[in-house]
Amino acid sequence: MSHYRLRVERLRSAAAAKGDLTSYAISKRTGVAQSTLSRLRRGIAKPAADTLLVLSAAYELSVDELIDREVEGEATGSAA
Repeated sequence: MSHYRLRVERLRSAAAAKGDLTSYAISKRTGVAQSTLSRLRRGIAKPAADTLLVLSAAYELSVDELIDREVEGEATGSAA
């Protein structure tokens, strides 16, 4: 079974490149609630497809760059 999680450091790096240094700034640019960003950052929530699309468009990243895929406990996302 595959599991997905947000690559928080990749998002933060892309956001910082656009001057968005806080969750508030990311939320303001994307419309994604700060509470959602917090849950994603802590690994409590899985990123929804529409959230990934919004984040990828805002920060000019592919969805693949934003997610780590885990297959039966093994991470298969690339390190960045």
